[in-house]
This record gives sequence, C-alpha cells and structure tokens, in this order.
Amino acid sequence: MEIELKSENINTLIQEVSKGISTLSEGPLRRWNEKRDLIHAMNLCKIIKKAHAKCGQSSTSLRVDSRWLLNVLDACKTESDEEMQSLWASVLAREANTPGTLSRRTINRLSDFDKRDAELFTTFCGFCWEIENITPFVFNFNVEIYNKHGINFETLSHLDTMGLIHFERTSMTLKKTPKAMSYYGKRLDLSIPEGSPNAAFYHGHARLTTIGEELFPICGSQPVDGFYEYVKRQLNIYLPADERESWV
Repeated sequence: MEIELKSENINTLIQEVSKGISTLSEGPLRRWNEKRDLIHAMNLCKIIKKAHAKCGQSSTSLRVDSRWLLNVLDACKTESDEEMQSLWASVLAREANTPGTLSRRTINRLSDFDKRDAELFTTFCGFCWEIENITPFVFNFNVEIYNKHGINFETLSHLDTMGLIHFERTSMTLKKTPKAMSYYGKRLDLSIPEGSPNAAFYHGHARLTTIGEELFPICGSQPVDGFYEYVKRQLNIYLPADERESWV
C-alpha cells in the first residue's frame, strides 16, 4: 500500500508542531515525553519538506510504499542535523522517483551513520568512476591525492567495517574492444595492451558493497581536483596508442 505525502499538509503540520513545542514547559516526565515526540515529529516534517524540494518545484506530493516509509521514518526521527536531514530527504526523494532502489538493509545501515561517517563516504565516492558499474580507484592509499582528502588505511578500514566498501585487492578484465570510463561526465577510452589478450585491469584496493552502490547516487559526491589526470597516468598502458604516446 502506498502513502501520499502532500506538501500542503506538511506545512500545516510544521506550524501545529511548532505551537505544541512552544506551549510545553519543562516539567514532569510525561510532558518531557510529549515534547520529545513533538521534536521527532518536527524532524520528520523537515525531512519530508526537503524531499519535496529535491523532487522539483512542481512536486506537491510524494507517493511511497507504506511499510518502506514507516521503516525510514523510524530510522531518521531523531535526526536534527541539517545536513543529515538533507541526506534522509534524498533517500525519500529517490524512493518516490525510483521505487525499490533502496533496500531495507541499506536504510538500517544508514541509520547507524553519524555526520562524520556520511562526510567520509561522500569524500570516498569522489574517487569513483563509471566503468560497467560504479568503481572506486584507490591504487595506493599512501599517496597525497588520497591522504589530503582523508582517505587512508584507517578510513578505508572504517568504511569496510560499516559495510560500505570491501577493502581488498581487486581487479577487472578488459575485453579486446576499447572500453569507456567516465569520471563525473568526463570520458576516458581504454584498450587492451598489445600482446596481452587477457590483461587484468587493476583498479586498486576497494570496491563498493551493495549498500555502498545504493547510497552512491544520493551521497552528493563531487569530483576531486586532479584525479582524472592521476588515474589517466596510472592507466597509461591501457590508453589507445595515440593517447599513450603523450604520457611516455
């Protein structure tokens, strides 16, 4: 069953909840519990209102599965930080626009995030390329281009513990025909090195888990300055011949 969340109802509810919070004074436990519940309601209203904004100016209602919505609302009702509310709003907006793209397991994992976790994952995603799927390129986690953005052994291990990435040695196999990679809309063509018909395509020490892949589109990551050029240098032997000459 679907639930429809209308923007006009949310605006009215925000006004009513604000009045309720202002009229409750500190006192007995019962009244404190009432105030807590109102604060939770306000948090949810703000998240839903932000979700409307993310769906576009013409959006007046959001339609989502009722069981999915109840799970999300329970997970984020205590979130008062503006940036984390924005992240949860992105979750809600994505489900409204593309139902079924965020699993219950992913929602439960996201509920364990604090602001630093979210910021770390967003930073990490700035090192991801599109090649068949979303692929991180972490060739050497001891070099400056990663370390100056806070990506190192400790933070990669933390992301692994959180279930967002697999931190290990991974590889891909390229086909004989050139394959395109894309870094935030900037294309890079690849080809198999001559004399290496089964060349393994090494892209580093990390790959996204299913949860990480589901969260990638909503994390708000941005390209890292100089990373396109860095990866291109690392992949010199995979470049087409005319491109490869310029890097020798």
